[in-house]
Amino acid sequence: MDARIRPDWDIRDAILDMGGGDAYKCYQCGKCMAVCPWSHVETVLFPVYRTPQSVKFGAIMTSEDAEQIEREVEEVYRCVGCESCSTWCPHEVSMPTIMRGIRRILVEYGSYPSQLADAVGRIASSGNPFGEPRENRGQWAEALEVQAFTPDMDVLYSPCCVPSYDPRAKKVAAATVNVLRSAGVTFGILGEAESCCGEAIRRVGAEEVFQQVAGGNASIYTEAGVRTAVCTSPHCLLTFRKEYSEFDAGFQALHQTQLFARLIADQRLRPAKALGKKVVYHDPCTLGRASGVYDEPRAVLRAIPDLELLEIPHYAREYSLCCGGGSGGMWIERAKGERLSDIRVQQAAATGADILAVACPYCLQMFEDSVKTMDLALEVRDVAELLAESLERPDV
Repeated sequence: MDARIRPDWDIRDAILDMGGGDAYKCYQCGKCMAVCPWSHVETVLFPVYRTPQSVKFGAIMTSEDAEQIEREVEEVYRCVGCESCSTWCPHEVSMPTIMRGIRRILVEYGSYPSQLADAVGRIASSGNPFGEPRENRGQWAEALEVQAFTPDMDVLYSPCCVPSYDPRAKKVAAATVNVLRSAGVTFGILGEAESCCGEAIRRVGAEEVFQQVAGGNASIYTEAGVRTAVCTSPHCLLTFRKEYSEFDAGFQALHQTQLFARLIADQRLRPAKALGKKVVYHDPCTLGRASGVYDEPRAVLRAIPDLELLEIPHYAREYSLCCGGGSGGMWIERAKGERLSDIRVQQAAATGADILAVACPYCLQMFEDSVKTMDLALEVRDVAELLAESLERPDV
């Protein structure tokens, strides 16, 4: 141990109280480092297996050297919460949960990356990470004449902050509207009444803001009579399913590909227009490893005529490589050569696919940026967009 580091048992106990108790289940086998996506980046050494040991010995954020603290903060926030380590850990240690406990300490002391602090502040003040006016949250739906949700509707459509505000991702929300209408599903949105689901900021460590926005959403959904919420974002799905029970929220959550697959199986959706393309599907970490949804997106793609579905060898399904956008990663600017999305789009391009299909707004943003900067001949499309184009009776 560095001579300048002194054990701080108060910090250790605080991390344990904030969810880091899994540190004591770790026995330093190192498997997490082998499956961590950062192992694919030659210029980065991220010894994630050391983190539980540092927690146990009170050796987190205890140095008196400013440069050492800065390095530790950078390391803690390098974790993208992809769940790969947790999936393959022999003792089922939840490294993202340990990291969240550490990050809560850092947030309380204001010692976390400024990009993340800015995003947390924007969510606290305006309900979204972009800092856009709350009243504009439902603007994307006005031209489509999407109605406000009422209790007699089949589902609430909760598109996530990114499709609500980002110009590119709004096309995904529009495609979802097309699909739901084609199947005769009644739905509505809450617009400015709802806020960010809070998943990313909880993983960033901003627990107070998470409680604020998630608790507010849970109350609004209950008051609105929501029984089923359909999500474009796997991050919303995971949070609604696993976190909102803390606020006594009683609604069911589905990812839109789950609903699409069900509607196709029930023959309420009939994809008819041939695509004539090779498509490779990327499993989002939060939809796949964290939520166990692997088959439904593939079932939707296979239902589209003349679509050749490809897989990325060795890195599909639970072995999928993270886009780098999780746990606040989408708000951190990584140096060239350190972008996980670059590695992933290269893997996708190597399959010979024409289209990289995604089912997550974070993945859409990260991959489109990488394809553009790397000048690759690869189109990035959401599964909803491909399905909407293939339907017999598009309504929008």
